[in-house]
Amino acid sequence: MAKERPLAVITGASSGIGADLARCAAADGYDTLLIARRTDRLAALAEELPGTAHIMALDVAQPRPGEAVLTKLAELGREADVLINNAGFGQTGLIAEIDRDIQTGMVDVNVRAVVDLAAALVPPMLRAGRGGIINVGSTAAFQPGPTLAVYYATKAFVLSFSEALSEECRGTGVTITALCPGPVETEFKTLADMEKSRLFRYAKPMESPDVARIGWTGFKRGKRVVIPGLGPRIGAIGARFTPHALLLPAVKFLQSAPK
Repeated sequence: MAKERPLAVITGASSGIGADLARCAAADGYDTLLIARRTDRLAALAEELPGTAHIMALDVAQPRPGEAVLTKLAELGREADVLINNAGFGQTGLIAEIDRDIQTGMVDVNVRAVVDLAAALVPPMLRAGRGGIINVGSTAAFQPGPTLAVYYATKAFVLSFSEALSEECRGTGVTITALCPGPVETEFKTLADMEKSRLFRYAKPMESPDVARIGWTGFKRGKRVVIPGLGPRIGAIGARFTPHALLLPAVKFLQSAPK
């Protein structure tokens, strides 16, 4: 009897880094559970992937998305070997001008869902003595972000949470990785209204498949934090040591569009 392939659960799998991480996992011998709201895109991706690909329509902003995923896994008779928390979004604008539901929605998707899914799926991994999580963050995690204040703050949470969870799981066989890319050529810049920002106009965004490949490789090597690309790594390190009196206006300048 053939050995069952391990299973990777991917949120935000309908496009961008999530879809490309699903491709990395499937190419590496994993079955997949693809999660997003857009089931047409999930179905198209599932057709493309090797192995068995399941799809699940789920808005992770709903209360307790981890419970919904556990229910789905029970229906499939499977346990998650890898969780990829990729679902997330941002919105450019001043805190006083962005709709409050959008701002709290960012916290629900980028923070609360990440915690709930990890809290649901880590215990079975610990019992099995294997598995891991990739939490998709951003180099936004390394500094505050005027005009994207909530988004940057949520990614700072993702990085802090991932590093702490990595230490909690050290020696258990469960690996936790924060994948923190800089600008990436995905739908994010359009949905966040950043197409005209200096950051995307003057920096050279990385391609999503490259970010996913580097992140997946780093995860397999047990790296706690992965920052793809030399420029983003230098920027993240520089942000750690730059006084905020200088850093905050610089970030605000990059986020804005030239007039």
